[in-house]
Amino acid sequence: MYLVGMSDVVALAAELLAIESTTGRERDAVDFVARWLIDRAWNVTLQEVEPGRSNLWATRRGGGVTLSTHLDTVPPFVAPRLDGTRLYGRGACDAKGIAAAMLMAAQRLVDGGEERVDLLFVVGEEKGSPGARAANRLPATSRFLVNGEPTESRLASGCKGAQRLIIRARGREAHSAYPHLGESALEHFLDVLPQLRTLELPVDPVLGDTTYNIGVLRAGTEANVVPGLAEAELMIRLVGDIAPVRRAFEAWAGDHVELVWGSHIPAQHFHVLNGFEVAPVAYTSDIPLLDRWGTPLLFGPGSIHVAHTPLEYIDVAELEASVDTYARIVRTLLA
Repeated sequence: MYLVGMSDVVALAAELLAIESTTGRERDAVDFVARWLIDRAWNVTLQEVEPGRSNLWATRRGGGVTLSTHLDTVPPFVAPRLDGTRLYGRGACDAKGIAAAMLMAAQRLVDGGEERVDLLFVVGEEKGSPGARAANRLPATSRFLVNGEPTESRLASGCKGAQRLIIRARGREAHSAYPHLGESALEHFLDVLPQLRTLELPVDPVLGDTTYNIGVLRAGTEANVVPGLAEAELMIRLVGDIAPVRRAFEAWAGDHVELVWGSHIPAQHFHVLNGFEVAPVAYTSDIPLLDRWGTPLLFGPGSIHVAHTPLEYIDVAELEASVDTYARIVRTLLA
């Protein structure tokens, strides 16, 4: 997909956006990036994460800086379109636009004689990060890792962690005409869930408040059956140690509901550089799972506020400027 007037990085981003790569279906996007790099004489390694799903690691000389982001997106697929000064589409800012900028910046550095730059593109960041967990087993040589997420073109001073949690309430099924013969798990849920608002959760002076989101609610099988099971899936955004958060939720749950703790990524504070605008971010990233890849930094064009929405976009001028910024970050780190 190349439209007249597009710059190279915008055209590359549009081509990536035109490839559906929702989590679990990343193969075509990985193949596209691999071919792009091989055509430019990069050494490309595909690391199988699961059957049909691979990370991509591209090297030249090694020993310097790795630029890394993810090639999967949240569903559903949204085709790209260029509208004025914005490039729309699923992954425009999270994170295919970023991947395109990293590719262009790395190639520019190599063309200028700087080969101490690697590229790492992982799968599955949007759901459990199996790609990053696998990539941390690769024999990385870089001293710095620049991870890409939409930070509004500011270096992130830190990011919140994440903890998945399932809450379950159990009841007893019965015919809805005789509800007194059963026990509604859902009605019990509706009584206890609002009490989550009363929890006192940790606060960090840089990262702010611990927050949670009840993203999924499931209960019952039919309208004429008293529900015997109700479940809620939560994502907790962490600002520090998980222990006090778990204690607070466990005290709230008591004997009333069951807690099933899922995947956990800790909160992080990052390396920053003089001469760059700096701010914390509230979301998490793959950085804690890539500790073998060097001292971490987090930077990317675009805003998280539009990521995961039907109108996800990236500003064209910001995308183009980020190519220069990624190159400048690498040169600064290597200096």
